[in-house]
Amino acid sequence: MKLIGLTGGIASGKSTISRMILRRKIPLIDGDLLARKVVEPGRPAYKLIIKHFSHDVLNEDVWYWITGEKIVVLDAPLLIESGLYKWMSTVVVVYVSEQLQLHRLIKRDNLQEHVALQRISAQLPLREKIKYADHVIDNSSELGETERQLNVVLAKVHPTWWNWLITWLGPPTIAVLGLAAVVKS
Repeated sequence: MKLIGLTGGIASGKSTISRMILRRKIPLIDGDLLARKVVEPGRPAYKLIIKHFSHDVLNEDVWYWITGEKIVVLDAPLLIESGLYKWMSTVVVVYVSEQLQLHRLIKRDNLQEHVALQRISAQLPLREKIKYADHVIDNSSELGETERQLNVVLAKVHPTWWNWLITWLGPPTIAVLGLAAVVKS
């Protein structure tokens, strides 16, 4: 199974890409939803957020592996900043220019320009995020073009049958062989 990290900045169109992925019946783990669960009242202190966030992702990831999914997408706005990108098979960044990002945010959230700029500057700039990307989807154009780029990325990251079989059977085979070696000795 390939775990694909999907990230972008505020108003870059990452949610649009996520909806396109879901329409293709590809499992999608919502990093925002997981993050909200982590900071609910009664949860451990801030220092443990990343530990618990990663644990929740792991639990869902294991379920998808057990059911034999070939691709699972983790939609995480802070994929790069949290270090989770290191655990991904592939990182995809949704990109738009700074000007378009600002325009979309002002329009979407009905913000004044200075407030929108503050929100954008609170995140790692998209031009920095693309340095971590294996694939970049430029969401500056029409939705049809964005969808075409997504199709190209999905075709490139989709594992061959053989690769999928090895990654699906590999972990339990190694565990059984390890257990057999321990029992034998």
